[in-house]
Amino acid sequence: MFREKITVLDCTVRDGGLINDHYFEDHFVREIYKAISASGVDYMEIGYRASKKILSPDQFGKWKFCEEDDIKRAIDGVESNTKLSVMVDIGRVHEEDILPCKDSVVDMIRVATYVKDVDKAIDLANLALGKGYEATINIMAISKALDQELDEALDQIERECKVSAVYIVDSFGALYSENITYLANKFKKILKTKEVGIHGHNNQQLAYANTIQGIIDGCNYVDGTIYGIGRAAGNCPMELLIGFLKNPKFDLRPILDVISREFIPMREKIEWGYLLPYAITGMFNEHPRTAMALRKTENKDKYLEFYESMSAMEID
Repeated sequence: MFREKITVLDCTVRDGGLINDHYFEDHFVREIYKAISASGVDYMEIGYRASKKILSPDQFGKWKFCEEDDIKRAIDGVESNTKLSVMVDIGRVHEEDILPCKDSVVDMIRVATYVKDVDKAIDLANLALGKGYEATINIMAISKALDQELDEALDQIERECKVSAVYIVDSFGALYSENITYLANKFKKILKTKEVGIHGHNNQQLAYANTIQGIIDGCNYVDGTIYGIGRAAGNCPMELLIGFLKNPKFDLRPILDVISREFIPMREKIEWGYLLPYAITGMFNEHPRTAMALRKTENKDKYLEFYESMSAMEID
């Protein structure tokens, strides 16, 4: 439970933004920043950095783009030792969207990639490193990755990139503890000079358990979101993670307070968290988009029909 090397990253605003197209008000983002700062969490991921030439501002809120002035307004005047990160997706950001670190309030850039695009991820991470940022590479949908392709990708990252950490990302909430152990051991064997991270999704109510398993297996970078907010079933709840870690630098109280003030009212308006359709997509190792679409229809609670449709898709 206590290991001083463990680095905790909060991705409440970034992952939570996937349920409302990143339309969070400045007040909400500021309250999260204040709570995360007071709790002693190491990093806060405040959103994505994307190009407005590629993605339309008419379709997404400001935290899809994380322009410097917007970030500065949200954090202005808050005393904090928490570093800020943004996530970038391959093909959704231009080089000019990433300022030199000395001109930015952002400290870390996390590159999200699939195994097939690892060469592009390395180029993007190296660009960020060259501009003075810390960087990680997050391998998404890892439950779909073929073993040999993953080995080759990790070997390429180890040889060609000096990121701080490489993340195991269970995008579909499909992994179990033995899978986490297998992947963590693989990552540590190949990545001699980098830390291993774990980012869990809660489709089968295993994000917290799998994060603990990752910690047991040597993952020193761990992600969570306040009240588990995130796309579909959400993520590992930050309050559980902080409660588990016995490092005295962390303080659970500010997290509990902001849940009462901000998240309970929000939960009445926006749906996230464990629901059977999300569990079913996790069982079938599929993206939860079909379950998310179902939840917007009058058939949202017809679980057997949804299970049968997913089963038929697997056979096809």
